[in-house]
Amino acid sequence: MSRYTGPVCKICRREGMKLFEKGEKCYTEKCGVEKRNYPPGVHVETRRKVTEYGIRLREKQKVKRMYGLSENQFKRWFAMAEKAKGVTGTNLLVFLERRLDNMVYRLGLAVSRKEARQLVSHTHVTVNGKTVDIPSYLVKEGDEIAIRHKNLPSVKDALESVVRRGLPSWLELEKEAMMGRVKLLPTREDISIPIKEQLIVEYYSR
Repeated sequence: MSRYTGPVCKICRREGMKLFEKGEKCYTEKCGVEKRNYPPGVHVETRRKVTEYGIRLREKQKVKRMYGLSENQFKRWFAMAEKAKGVTGTNLLVFLERRLDNMVYRLGLAVSRKEARQLVSHTHVTVNGKTVDIPSYLVKEGDEIAIRHKNLPSVKDALESVVRRGLPSWLELEKEAMMGRVKLLPTREDISIPIKEQLIVEYYSR
């Protein structure tokens, strides 16, 4: 499966917000968005006005890149959200938040979703005591997520910065044990990132 391997700061600048792909660097003045808060490329000032379609496309791209998904993966998640009971846009965000790689990131066991995805893929993560190597695995309420190898430097470094990032209210972290628990599944009100999910629904409904 193809995956973007270029400068991630360009993606943040293109979407006009921090996607926190660089971990601690994103909280410093070295962050690309802080240094150059405008889209990458030449002739930025002369670009045409964004159309209604372009606005919806950018919102979809922003969420897709935030969670590190390919186009086909994102379409599958949207299809799942459509079939589930409730509001499609809310279902989509809750499904994405429930991904195992995202939960590892949210717990502070990794500095970015990319690093969290690597931890899961390399069999460093367990769910309820069983190794799970599928980043898209959907966690459930009450699941316990832990790191198998307690001597991983990257996890130790990530846990040192968890205070700066904050821990969502639906999660519980035992820092010394390098494990966390899903107390509740997130609701739309719990997801504070600036996303207009209705624009994504409208994009796929065109």
